[in-house]
Amino acid sequence: MAAAARARVAHLLKQLQRAACQCPGHSHTYSQAPGLSPSGKTTDYAFEMAVSNIRYGAGVTKEVGMDLQNMGAKNVCLMTDKNLSQLPPVKTVMDSLVKNGINFKVYDSVRVEPTDRSFMEAIEFAKKGAFDAYVAVGGGSTMDTCKAANLYASSPHSHFLDYVNAPIGKGKPVTVPLKPLIAVPTTSGTGSETTGVAIFDYEHLKVKTGIASRAIKPTLGLIDPLHTLHMPERVVANSGFDVLCHALESYTALPYHMRSPCPSNPITRPAYQGSNPISDIWAVHALQIVAKYLKRAVRNPDDLEARSNMHLASAFAGIGFGNAGVHLCHGMSYPISGLVKKYKAKDYKVDHPLVPHGLSVVLTSPAVFTFTAQMSPERHLETAEILGADTRTARIPDAGPILADTLRKFLFDLDVDDGLAAIGYSKADIPALVKGTLPQERVTKLAPRPQSEEDLSVLFEASMKLY
Repeated sequence: MAAAARARVAHLLKQLQRAACQCPGHSHTYSQAPGLSPSGKTTDYAFEMAVSNIRYGAGVTKEVGMDLQNMGAKNVCLMTDKNLSQLPPVKTVMDSLVKNGINFKVYDSVRVEPTDRSFMEAIEFAKKGAFDAYVAVGGGSTMDTCKAANLYASSPHSHFLDYVNAPIGKGKPVTVPLKPLIAVPTTSGTGSETTGVAIFDYEHLKVKTGIASRAIKPTLGLIDPLHTLHMPERVVANSGFDVLCHALESYTALPYHMRSPCPSNPITRPAYQGSNPISDIWAVHALQIVAKYLKRAVRNPDDLEARSNMHLASAFAGIGFGNAGVHLCHGMSYPISGLVKKYKAKDYKVDHPLVPHGLSVVLTSPAVFTFTAQMSPERHLETAEILGADTRTARIPDAGPILADTLRKFLFDLDVDDGLAAIGYSKADIPALVKGTLPQERVTKLAPRPQSEEDLSVLFEASMKLY
């Protein structure tokens, strides 16, 4: 990195640190009684844990036909994408369905990084099929598409934007019963098999948004580490970065008792509630696994121990962030993915420009955690230590830079692109990137530190170059 550019980034990050609010209200003490937020609305006083049933084991996929038989399923929709439809994970599922006499139809037109249009095509297929159960075999794109198809086929008179998160959609609570959905994840990243969240690109605004409701979470997640052996190197790395940021963001999110407003009815309590004592356990454990196994999983496709552990870490982080939420890395990632120009990531067989979700999330992480560190410096230092930093003589004010440097080294060791500039963005794109972040209030409001448009501009600029 040129000296001038390094100095510029250092200056930007110092500005962010200096401006940080140090009010005691942003501590992570969970015993605080509910109080009043600055807006005068009462903050929440409770949190809820909602998780899919999980079954883990090498070869566990072959049980899926028996599960559907046990559920009494007669007409099943199997969702996947074109690439996976030719690979062993889908064959194993189909063999199990045939062996157990399950009637099924295959939908293999899932788009990697789905859009509202690709969601609606899958929804149309689901409505016509009148299915009584669903199986999703793939990464987050497939599982999220299947959740949406199940939701709208179960609520056929709803408009598409009814359940989409506000402010882009109406964010209505889901009150209709859904059909059983079994998720079979083939990547180690999204944790979508555990969560009630479905993410897509809203093409009209060129921005990512989603649907978030406990009602859409899968009935069962079958976590089979054998599927991870089919993942190419960069897919392992990028999906692992998603796990990394899920853990870091949920652990450093605004505490649940500081989130406002307090719901007037439990059905309106959001899935993403803020950090809480139960999510914290899952987030920290997932981070420890990432620190120990991600590099091994990326570098050696035959390392079943490393890839199995990353598959579990994905689910662990999913349990954590699925109830605590994520914040700025994810909020800023959505326009990074949505506004992609020509960049096509290595190892992804797609016919369109693509910034993989995990990559779009992790590129801003050094700048983001420099910005948020003064809200909960102890947590930032703790996570830096888990990732390999020596924090024995660390000073509290240095928590952000220490975690940022630890992340940069981690990313450099795994050959990650050198910032947003390396994937096609320039300073001229910053206003559009900021504009695309502003609608992501569902996650950005969970950042432990509020951010202005100017703050976001500085964070994007500081992320143009990493090393």
